[in-house]
Amino acid sequence: MNENLFSSFITPTMMGLPIVMIITMFPGILFPSPNRLVNNRLISIQQWLVQLTSKQMLSIHNQKGQTWALMLMSLILFIGSTNLLGLLPHSFTPTTQLSLNLGMAIPLWAGTVITGFRYKTKASLAHFLPQGTPLPLIPMLIIIETISLFIQPMALAVRLTANITAGHLLIHLIGGATLALMSISTITAMITFTILVLLTILEFAVALIQAYVFTLLVSLYLHDNT
Repeated sequence: MNENLFSSFITPTMMGLPIVMIITMFPGILFPSPNRLVNNRLISIQQWLVQLTSKQMLSIHNQKGQTWALMLMSLILFIGSTNLLGLLPHSFTPTTQLSLNLGMAIPLWAGTVITGFRYKTKASLAHFLPQGTPLPLIPMLIIIETISLFIQPMALAVRLTANITAGHLLIHLIGGATLALMSISTITAMITFTILVLLTILEFAVALIQAYVFTLLVSLYLHDNT
């Protein structure tokens, strides 16, 4: 238990050089491009899941919003596969780094906002001042709406970082408690181990749900601006 609690979140290095780029590129290996006339079962399941998710996520968009389909599907596949790979023992989860999540959230959010100001200028500006606002409240509401607009990418990044980090910390703490209880009480250790197994299953679900939530919110921001 002398291991640092946050050691699994430290950026890994090889010969003094960070290898985050290699780790973030690794999930691409899990989704090979089909080059056969008849695909195997794994690729067929992957294609079916991608089509199901894209159909559900893009059903609310018009033709202009559907041009973002490749970006949204790449985003959900990257975040989901990275979160799942991070649950493997002695692995590193890039989505626990706030800098990476901000690097994804800010450009995507900025792209949706710029798209809105370009194609729906009046509607985008109308969000800053709801119709029928009393005259004395106009300056305050404009300030509040502007702050809420700029908080959106921060909320996206912090939500993903907090959920993935909290799950990893819980697994680390309960795993350490299970090892410590093995020499004290076998029954209590078995109960703790059962909780650990259930928590790990829950974290698999959380890894996929957080990828879907992140992409869905970006999709909703896009829907509001197209």
